[in-house]
Amino acid sequence: MGFVDYEVKENYAIITINREKAMNALNSEVLDDLEKVVDSIDSDVVRAVIITGAGEKSFVAGADIGEMSTLTKAEGESFGKKGNDIFRKIETSPIPFIAAVNGFALGGGCEISMSCDIRIASDNALFGQPEVGLGITPGFGGTQRLARIVGPGMAKQLIYTARNIKADEALRIGLVNAVYPAEELMAEAEKLASTIAGNAPIAVRACKKAINDGLDLPMDEAIALEEKLFGSCFESEDQREGMANFLRKKDDPAKVKHVSFKNR
Repeated sequence: MGFVDYEVKENYAIITINREKAMNALNSEVLDDLEKVVDSIDSDVVRAVIITGAGEKSFVAGADIGEMSTLTKAEGESFGKKGNDIFRKIETSPIPFIAAVNGFALGGGCEISMSCDIRIASDNALFGQPEVGLGITPGFGGTQRLARIVGPGMAKQLIYTARNIKADEALRIGLVNAVYPAEELMAEAEKLASTIAGNAPIAVRACKKAINDGLDLPMDEAIALEEKLFGSCFESEDQREGMANFLRKKDDPAKVKHVSFKNR
């Protein structure tokens, strides 16, 4: 679909931002294509999604500076809202998203990775929020998500200095979960997606909601939310079969079978 490719593999999917000649930079057309793909995901089939960039150099090098350079105040705000609305769809989707960061993840690239549940990177990845060097602020959630992920002090330092960091430092500060050699990144991303997709989707999606929503609540309210989501998993086919298989394993390991969760 235009600048965004979409492939389903069994029970997980791969989204590839494919504007390689422009280092996969996000312009309005790319954002529109991405939104269409995210909206089209069949949650009855797809249980995890990988987002990556085309080519070997760039995940997403940022928002398109050529397009942004002529925007008025109102147009700038509208462009920011377009990106934020799409990234929030990723962040709030019931399906877990994995960012496989295969190179430059600057500005909007760092921001789209942060809207994903999990970030893994190649050893040549580069992260940063360079916007203040261009006379603007991060506009696709960077000031908000970076502070929540790495803490306000580190986020302020990175944003105020416009300094880019390599994959090993991103790992050290908790911006990414793991770093792999570039040639192994997608295999590791697919292995992770397949592992997540193999678990009970009702439970995985409830966990995502509990974590995301609970972070913004006082602890007592967050615990109450967890209790409600915990209870919602019971009486499902997935819960009954998952627990029955555990008990079979406990009583007689020979009776254990592979559980194919049904999302119901």
